[in-house]
Amino acid sequence: MLYKTKGIVLNHLKYGDTSLVATIYCEALGRTSFMVQGVFKKKSKFYPSFFQPFTLIDLEIDVNPKRDLQRIKEIGLDHPFQSIPFDPVKSALALFLSEILYKTLKEEEPNPPLFEYLYHAIQFLDLKEKGVANFHLAFLINLTKYLGFYPINDYSETNCIFDPLNGKFLPILTYHGLDTDKMLSKWMSKLINLTFEGLDGLTMNHQTRNLLLKLIIEFYNLHLGGLTNVKSLPVLQSVFEETD
Repeated sequence: MLYKTKGIVLNHLKYGDTSLVATIYCEALGRTSFMVQGVFKKKSKFYPSFFQPFTLIDLEIDVNPKRDLQRIKEIGLDHPFQSIPFDPVKSALALFLSEILYKTLKEEEPNPPLFEYLYHAIQFLDLKEKGVANFHLAFLINLTKYLGFYPINDYSETNCIFDPLNGKFLPILTYHGLDTDKMLSKWMSKLINLTFEGLDGLTMNHQTRNLLLKLIIEFYNLHLGGLTNVKSLPVLQSVFEETD
C-alpha cells in the first residue's frame, strides 16, 4: 500500500557499500524502518543528507506488512534546515535527542499529537537564533506528556525534593537510586511546565545542566528503561564545556 507522509529521521545504519537502513518516525505510521538502496551511489535520487538525525522529510512509501523493512519511493525535505547542521551545539543536541527518541519511541502506529510536538520542537530548535543550551531539558520533560509519565509540579518549601520514581516532589527522598538535593529539585520544578519560548529565562552553568540531565535520564529509565548507555551524551557534554 502506498502512503504519503511526513517523517522525522531518528537513526540510520550503513548497509553494505551503497545502502542504508533508516529508522523514521512517520506521521501516518509511527516508527518505521526502511531499506534505502543505492543511496551512496553518485546518481542516486536519495541523498545521504536526507537521513541525518532530526531531518524533517516528506515521503511516499510502499508498505507491505509482511516486510520488516519498508521501501521509500520518493523523498524530499519538508523543512530544509537553516542552522542545525552548521551549529555545533544544535548538531550535538540533534544527535543526542534523536538517539533518545530512537531508544524510547517503539510504537509502530500513528500518534498525531506526539508527531506534531516533535515536528514543531525541531523546527523551533532550527529557527531559534540563540539560547538553546537548555533546549534538550525542556524537550525531554515536555516529551513525557506524550509518553505517559509527566511529573507533577507540586514543589513547595515542604515538598522540596524531586522523587523520580513517583514523578513528584516529597519532603524527603524515598528513592535511593540517585541522590537529589534541594537545589537540583528546584531547577526541576522550573523545568516542568516550561515552554520553549521561556528558555531564555532559564540560565545555568554546564555542571548544573549535566546534573539535571542525569536526573531526567534516570527519570526516563525508571519509567521506560533503555537509556543506560546513551552514546551521544559525552559528545553533548563536551560541546557545552567548550561553549559555556
